Amino acid sequence: MPQSLIVFVTCASASEARHIANAVVGSRLAACANLLPGTVESIYRWKGRVERAKECLLIIKTTRAKFPALRNEIRRRHSYDVPEIIALPIAVGLRAYLAWIDDSVSRKK
Repeated sequence: MPQSLIVFVTCASASEARHIANAVVGSRLAACANLLPGTVESIYRWKGRVERAKECLLIIKTTRAKFPALRNEIRRRHSYDVPEIIALPIAVGLRAYLAWIDDSVSRKK
């Protein structure tokens, strides 16, 4: 079974996150995308200063094989110069769920 990944992406707004989520799931680059309700407060260093922003967190499930294309699609649609796109491997999980992720990004239907 291919390695499944969880990908974290912070977006400037819920509408931007929804736009990216619809695109990557619709094109089978991801099986599922979750938008966390409300906003997250981010504190980060940018261009030598500590900044704060209200952002929307997008959590995407995909496979390692689809990650390069997923990353490119997110970058193409994202408003940030350097978007957060962090992928973590899923170490263990319900086998049927992990198979569903693989099937969702692989099938041509």
